[in-house]
Amino acid sequence: MSRLTAYLHPTCGTCELARQWLHRHKVAFVEKDIRGTPPTVAELRTMIAALGGERKKLLNTSGIEYRKQGLAAKLPGLGDAEALALLAGNGMLIKRPFVLGPGGVGLVGFDEEKWAAVLAKD
Repeated sequence: MSRLTAYLHPTCGTCELARQWLHRHKVAFVEKDIRGTPPTVAELRTMIAALGGERKKLLNTSGIEYRKQGLAAKLPGLGDAEALALLAGNGMLIKRPFVLGPGGVGLVGFDEEKWAAVLAKD
């Protein structure tokens, strides 16, 4: 992976803040719609590693899809392969923005201070 990939949703306010931040800080990135093109299982595994192995940090626990599917009760009983296949099949279950980059960069959610520490060039 030679540049940053940002999985965003077009109508997500937090994603818009992240998009503006990336542009303002001149961070080159490829944008993908998290609903239309969710992260792959391999990308999800990379993110879990970047998050210190905490699968739960990937989840959009406040999302409609998460609640509608009752995933708070279901996910703890799923193995990694099943859980990651579920997430890779429905990007709305994934916390966003979801950003992967070279050198093990992996960020979920938008925290301006954290992003500046990891990504800012200026």
